[in-house]
Amino acid sequence: MRRGLAIFLITVGILVIYLVHSVYTLLTLLVENGSADAIHSAEIPAPNSPLIDNMAQYIPKIIHQTYINESVPEHWRKAQRSCIDLHEDYEYKMWTDAKSRELIATEYPWFLNTFDNYSQPIQRADAIRYFVLAHFGGIYIDLDDGCNRRLDPLLSYPAWVRRTAPTGISNDAMGSTPQHPFFLTVIESLRAYDKNWRLPYITVMYSTGPLFLSVVWKKYMSSGVNIGDDANGGRVRILMMDEYNRYPWSFFSHHKGSSWHGKDARFIFWMGSHWMMLTVMGFLLAGVVGFGAWWVWNRALLLGQQKRNKRREGGVWERAMAWRSWRSGKGGYELTERHEV
Repeated sequence: MRRGLAIFLITVGILVIYLVHSVYTLLTLLVENGSADAIHSAEIPAPNSPLIDNMAQYIPKIIHQTYINESVPEHWRKAQRSCIDLHEDYEYKMWTDAKSRELIATEYPWFLNTFDNYSQPIQRADAIRYFVLAHFGGIYIDLDDGCNRRLDPLLSYPAWVRRTAPTGISNDAMGSTPQHPFFLTVIESLRAYDKNWRLPYITVMYSTGPLFLSVVWKKYMSSGVNIGDDANGGRVRILMMDEYNRYPWSFFSHHKGSSWHGKDARFIFWMGSHWMMLTVMGFLLAGVVGFGAWWVWNRALLLGQQKRNKRREGGVWERAMAWRSWRSGKGGYELTERHEV
């Protein structure tokens, strides 16, 4: 019994280690706040401050946005215009579906098959933003993000992304120099993460969306290349929530968006708002499953032992009967001999 219990515990231990290893990066994201690479408020001059003119410019003055075609819906036009009007000296690129595919087919043909076969259009919209930043550099902005102020101070970092809640980073506002090692890593990772997780929301988030980007970012930070703030630096700076859109002096303002979210997304959001209850239920379920597995294991061991005992008892009985028969036969032979004499 002790040997069986030891085997059971070792098996469970190996399974737990495998599962933890599989989701290790996701687990570490829960405690990663990005503070080590944060863009602090003290670094950012106030809007229209003359100090902005003295800041280095590494990121080119290009604003990238994406949509199906050139006809942007009315509820996003105000946000779009706010960024264009504040940055008349910036080049503006609207990446329609046709233009996006043309760029991939021309410059990145190795990715075209993956790009064409994404099951959700938002996956192509996610992917193209990484490619245009890696290729041209500049600043990508979602159509539901308006500009509160000029983005010039953000051109002073070789690459930046923004912090999101409850953990990780988002892909709705990002900036980069051309060929930055982080965004090269991102586009190289897309094919490996192209998996169907059944639920569209999970599939999008973990194949091309913010969760995918967060996992790649976390691994990138551990690779030893997240260093250097100059033009050729590999460091990725983090725009925190205060600087993103919480105050009048923040860079962005949020408008109505998330047009691709479906019923499964609402279910995921419900899970997120009830995470404490679901965590407790998860531990209880794991305990019940573990106890059930332990009970089944012990029953199997007990039945196996009983079968072995029966075979052993049957063998002893057969040997005893054989011995008795032999003895009886020998006795009869002796009596026969004496009778004949």
